[in-house]
Amino acid sequence: MTLQVVILAAGQGSRMRSSTPKVLHPLAGKPLLQHVIDSARTLNPAAIHVVVGHGGDEVRRVMDDNGLSWVEQTEQLGTGHAVLQALPALGQASTVLVLYGDVPLVSGPVLQALVAAAHDAPALLTASLTDPSGYGRVLRDDNGAFRAVVEHKDASPAELAVTEVNTGILAAPAHLLQRYLPQVGNRNQQREYYLPDVLSLAVAEGLVVHTVSAGNPLEVMGVNDQLQLSRLEREVQRQRAEALMLAGVRLADPARLDVRGSLRCGRDVFIDVNCVFIGDVVLGDGVRVGPNCVVADSQVGAGSEVRAMSHLQKAKVGERCSVGPYARLRSGTELAAEARVGNFVETKKARIGVGSKVNHLSYIGDCEMGDGANIGAGTITCNYDGVNKHITRIGNGAFVGSNATLVAPLEIGPEGFVAAGSTITREVPAAELAVARGKQRNISGWKRPAKATKD
Repeated sequence: MTLQVVILAAGQGSRMRSSTPKVLHPLAGKPLLQHVIDSARTLNPAAIHVVVGHGGDEVRRVMDDNGLSWVEQTEQLGTGHAVLQALPALGQASTVLVLYGDVPLVSGPVLQALVAAAHDAPALLTASLTDPSGYGRVLRDDNGAFRAVVEHKDASPAELAVTEVNTGILAAPAHLLQRYLPQVGNRNQQREYYLPDVLSLAVAEGLVVHTVSAGNPLEVMGVNDQLQLSRLEREVQRQRAEALMLAGVRLADPARLDVRGSLRCGRDVFIDVNCVFIGDVVLGDGVRVGPNCVVADSQVGAGSEVRAMSHLQKAKVGERCSVGPYARLRSGTELAAEARVGNFVETKKARIGVGSKVNHLSYIGDCEMGDGANIGAGTITCNYDGVNKHITRIGNGAFVGSNATLVAPLEIGPEGFVAAGSTITREVPAAELAVARGKQRNISGWKRPAKATKD
């Protein structure tokens, strides 16, 4: 049988108290729905159908995934009604796995076991909770066989004492769903069409409904409000911190780390407190990251140090470099080996050569810098003329004095020297000194301005 996945993502999520559709709220750097899709794809399904309703256009736009099939649920009448909307797209010879866009941590192996159990009858994912409040309870007969699911609001006191709960996640042969779903009614407190009612219909026909238990209750925890989302966020970050430490990374405090994407580390990496890693980040052997840094979609070479309060975005840092403190490396920045970018320096589309230094209070944008160059404090490359960006090229061994203004397009040749305080608008040939500043005048007898006398 082929596998088809149906993900229910049509709910409004009113308890989130947000204009953003619930399934688009981020967990560890990506939407809740994307976590569910990623888990589903580990099973190599023939198709993934996402049922949307509230905010459906925004969900489609944000996900922007051509591999998904979209199904519209114009009225939110319950989970059974939602799956019913997807039925026309499901082949009768397939197995259908139903997931939820707000239950993000369910793992591939658990789903694989559930699908395997549904070869001839429906199979339900259950969990045992110390506090099952709000969940439907799984009812069994005297022999322990599955009998039915009763929703919390419809349960008797004896049924409420049951701790095994329905997670809502189930798998079933498509032909059975096509037979049972039209029979599901809405005679319940919520007046909704509940998907688990198909299980009772299967039992009534003499089928054995199989169950698979989730070993970790967090795998089946849904997100209904910001508090639950924050709890899952901390759980994901705890898992990632532990995985990093088991791989040899030293964390100053594993509780003060956020990985919102992929973080790959070499040997002997140290990460201080309150660091955030976004997107795809690679840290080489011996890298040290100081406190309160943000590193996004960047690579840091072996032996380099990113000092406190620095922000890297789409940057490549070579080996044995020094960045910060308080440095900002923007998109397109590339540091060759042993380069230094110091405090309160901003770079953008800048290639800084081997051993070159930009140590203080400078902006270097759209710049190609050779090896061994030195840029003094307060230097800026004037790369934008109001319409177009222009390149500044600084040769090997060049020296630019403090508070220099380099007006692009511009080239400073190898060993060229720019005097402090100069505004450079023309080429500086190799090994020449450029001085471009107003002549100093000292005015004798000058009177300092005085405050006006109050009446």
